[in-house]
Amino acid sequence: MGHTLPSRVIGVAASAGGVEALRTVVSALPADFDAAVCIVLHIPPTGRSLLAPILDRDTVLSAVVAEHGMALWPGSIYVAPADHHLLVREDRVELSRGPKENGSRPAADPLFRSIARAWGERGAAVVLSGALDDGAAGAVAVKLGGGEVLVQHPEDALVPGMPSAALAATTPDAVLPIRALADRLAATRVEVETEETPESPEPDPAEVLDGPIRPEGPATGFTCPECSGALWELREGELVRYRGRVGHAYSEEARVEAQGSSVEAALWTALEVLEERAELLQRLAGRATTHQRTRTSFAAGAREAAERAAIIRRVLAAEHEPAA
Repeated sequence: MGHTLPSRVIGVAASAGGVEALRTVVSALPADFDAAVCIVLHIPPTGRSLLAPILDRDTVLSAVVAEHGMALWPGSIYVAPADHHLLVREDRVELSRGPKENGSRPAADPLFRSIARAWGERGAAVVLSGALDDGAAGAVAVKLGGGEVLVQHPEDALVPGMPSAALAATTPDAVLPIRALADRLAATRVEVETEETPESPEPDPAEVLDGPIRPEGPATGFTCPECSGALWELREGELVRYRGRVGHAYSEEARVEAQGSSVEAALWTALEVLEERAELLQRLAGRATTHQRTRTSFAAGAREAAERAAIIRRVLAAEHEPAA
């Protein structure tokens, strides 16, 4: 049997609060739906995602965990597996363990960019509930390629970060509550025209694995929260992103979030070192029974380390206090 190409390829991205939104979308798609759907949901890198079997129960279409090299078929739903980017290459899907983007793998931006490159005006990006702003830059790429961009209304989303960021980055074709968005997606048909598709200037994760891709111009002076390498600033209109030599990429919001996690990790490390030092010096002071000056010096060092550790504990406690 020959390979029947879908009429278009639709990328759908969600994060926090997105599972129910995804279930609503796929349940609205009709049995004769002639597009292929690729889904990215931010999930932990370990373990097995149960999203595909959940969605498969909610839809008359076929929902599967994507595998490298799978052909794109009409009426099929491909879900990104844990710790892999999901990309589109012409008539097939590709999985990549290339560098994280916006602190995530899988991430929405690489999927959307690959759809824009491969499918142009026959591509679509759908941004659903989620925190921060993954998907905004990818939605811009799809829009520039002539494709359709649909966004869940932020007031309808359980977590409005991703929809709000997409709205700030581009002008979507529709901003709708999830049920209306699902109906719109199910009813849309695309008239295919042959026009050249604009290329996104950003490489995708698979290209980065082929070798270093250094952004042009001078580095910003900021460092990557993931690998501590230099970051370069990328601009597309009002949209600002950061990319490193090895391919880690961040929006401004995602970089702030990742940097905050790095700062907290550094504080916990410092706390461990100081408390270990205080304990060690206290033991040495206890053993120096015949040398009063040495014993006093060790005891003073132990107190100083313990006092510094207490300061860091207060900082960490303040970081985790609920907002008023």
